Amino acid sequence: MTTKPLDTAVLPRQSAASESPPPTRVTIRGAAKSARRLTVPRSVRRSAGPVGLVLLWFVTSATGVLPETVLASPVDVVRQAVELTKSGELPDAIAASGRRAATGFLIGATIALGLSLLAGLFRLGEDVIDSSMGMLRAIPWVGLIPLFIVWFGIDETPKIALVALGVTYPLYFNIYGGIRSTDSQLVEAARMMGLGRLGLIKYVILPSALPGALVGLRYALSTAWLALVFAEQVNADAGLGYLMSNAQQYFRTDVIVLCLVVYALLGLACDFAVRILSRRLLTWRANFEGEA
Repeated sequence: MTTKPLDTAVLPRQSAASESPPPTRVTIRGAAKSARRLTVPRSVRRSAGPVGLVLLWFVTSATGVLPETVLASPVDVVRQAVELTKSGELPDAIAASGRRAATGFLIGATIALGLSLLAGLFRLGEDVIDSSMGMLRAIPWVGLIPLFIVWFGIDETPKIALVALGVTYPLYFNIYGGIRSTDSQLVEAARMMGLGRLGLIKYVILPSALPGALVGLRYALSTAWLALVFAEQVNADAGLGYLMSNAQQYFRTDVIVLCLVVYALLGLACDFAVRILSRRLLTWRANFEGEA
């Protein structure tokens, strides 16, 4: 059996017109300019506002627009910070205030966690607890200072109790809201997969409530330092509030501003720690981080 030779004449020839030209590179001027555009780091942009306020404060103080009797200059505040640090008064005051804030926060966080779990997981707990918490939240917790003094005296207890009270509300409502915002379809799917009540709470409800709990944690930490500012004005013999009270008697605005700055820096450090914790714990959650 002979094979017939392949006739190359019958093969379709590719014409020169049908040959596709090589792809040309198209450059968009706007894209090229945006790629070469210098971007400012976010850390620099975040610090631009505080640095600008300090510069404005320095300029108004140096030019006499802001008298020292009204507000001390940044130079005087820094000088006073160095002196109080060398004498040990400022570190001791920060340590005393830190102990009060930490103790009050732990007590308030424990109470808020227990109440929010009972109210969020059980309808009976919601009926008993949530309405009462909503009613108590409407009472200004700063206005309870005289009552706390009557109940607990003028020692450390009313100061810690005021911090604990200020911490309880934001943590409770955020954890409770996070539990109740759990997707019901996820709950039904978990039940169909055979998860019991404990597994449902551990693997579905609590992870869903974690973002709200972290938001409440940020509010609670800032509220703890805010409550401490008021609490340490009540017969304190140590702490940042004690320094502020003594400075108020002698019209030392530099010491007052220094204590306020320390309060703000401590609150900023706590907020930064919660941000890092949120990034570690919420890696599974896709978040919108804003436009570039």
